[in-house]
Amino acid sequence: MSAALDPVDWLLFSLSRAFRSPLAVFVQIQGCVICLTLAIGWAFAAYVRNREINRMKDAMKCGNSFAFLCHDINELEHTNQVNLPRVTVVMPLKGFGEHNLHNWKSQITSLYGGPLEFLFVVESTEDPAYHAVSRLIRDFKDDVDAKIILAGLSTTCSQKIHNQLVGVERMHKDTKYVLFLDDDVRLHPGSIGALTAEMEKNPEIFIQTGYPLDLPSGSLGSYCIYEYHMPCSMGFATGGKTFFLWGGCMMMHADDFRRDNYGVVSGLRDGGYSDDMTLAAIAGAHKRLITSPPVAVFPHPLASDLSFSRYWNYLRKQTFVLESYISRVNWLMNRGLFSFHCYLSWGFVAPYFMAAVHIAAALQIYIKGYSYEETTCTTSGLLLASCLAICTLTELLSMWNLTRIEVQLCNMLSPEAPKLSLDYYNWSLIFVALLVDNFLYPISAFRSHFSQSINWSGIRYHLKNGKINKIERNRGRGPKFTDLGGKHLYGKKGAPPKASFLSSLARSLCQWHQPKKYEV
Repeated sequence: MSAALDPVDWLLFSLSRAFRSPLAVFVQIQGCVICLTLAIGWAFAAYVRNREINRMKDAMKCGNSFAFLCHDINELEHTNQVNLPRVTVVMPLKGFGEHNLHNWKSQITSLYGGPLEFLFVVESTEDPAYHAVSRLIRDFKDDVDAKIILAGLSTTCSQKIHNQLVGVERMHKDTKYVLFLDDDVRLHPGSIGALTAEMEKNPEIFIQTGYPLDLPSGSLGSYCIYEYHMPCSMGFATGGKTFFLWGGCMMMHADDFRRDNYGVVSGLRDGGYSDDMTLAAIAGAHKRLITSPPVAVFPHPLASDLSFSRYWNYLRKQTFVLESYISRVNWLMNRGLFSFHCYLSWGFVAPYFMAAVHIAAALQIYIKGYSYEETTCTTSGLLLASCLAICTLTELLSMWNLTRIEVQLCNMLSPEAPKLSLDYYNWSLIFVALLVDNFLYPISAFRSHFSQSINWSGIRYHLKNGKINKIERNRGRGPKFTDLGGKHLYGKKGAPPKASFLSSLARSLCQWHQPKKYEV
């Protein structure tokens, strides 16, 4: 060690020199490749979404002012509407939060022209959602066919799946399609019609799905969730066939549940933890078609008080789904996804640490007047850091562009709703979220793998051989709020929630009936 170098500088220069080894250079180039791959994927997704925007604009230029419902205005003729199939919408509910009323209203005020029923399924009257939905149904009882169903406690599968299956059992006997919606899905007026039209055009479709457009609330946790979902969004923006499935929006043939075709009911009921992962595995095993139409993108505002700890809980639930499986092949695919995702996550973060070392070493040389010969450093480290910076900027711009186009598409699909915007977009938090989320993903995945248990909305599930084999309900010991929506999970048995909660509910309902400032 040179006498002119203090220990900290020597360590810094040594690391910079080590990060120029062939393996380290490969890792840094790999980071650039990952950034560019994501940028290209988001660019293609933006192209698919933008193509739909242009189709709607062309239809409006041709006189179709209802292009947000369908491209061909003749489809709105009475002779076509009376022949539309019956659809049952099943919504498994848990808790009540700040965005639920808005979301539920967007669901039940659909402009679908065919027979339509809504089944809100809750565990019991203790759930705060029960009283909120009951009041909502009373307000719209003359306009929609909606019911609230008490499902009871699940014993062999997750509570969400149990609620879904109870809803399916209670659907109308003439229902042709069943649409499962999460309570955080904000539908567009024409969403149900668009999904149904695709099912009618192609009877070979097994499941139709969509994907949420996360709207960060400003906290780091909300941006981490936004960043976590964005890579998956390119798998749903294909405009057609996809291998991805989101449990928040799934339209299926009702007869598949009546007859337990492909084992959809038994696969979900007998130890099922994740509805979308289970059904995606069934679709893959039986070579059934999953599609995602380009208009199936839904605004998903995240809770305004979404903390970092709630983001971590959400990430734990997302990584835990890879521990559930229904077959040996499904287990192998999940292990492959587990390994691949962990490798890419840390393979994405590592180059930024190396680049930081290169930049810090160069700054020390400049500030303290060292010569490159004295420190054994070269400018190659700065070259690698510069390449990574350029690729990162390209990635961030591509992510922003896709979000911008999806916001525009959502605004066109819901012309009566308050306009979404990107005024809140925080580039610094996006970059930090990229690093934080990819660094924490492998940690969460390994923890899920070794624990084999998870707390989901106050219920702890234990897995054995990929299926739920034990369910623990310890009210008061788990979280009191859900992760993304910040929903209240508990209320008083058989009675409305506390006065403060009712006041909040009343204020929200009043706001609904007030004219929106964006309406003409």
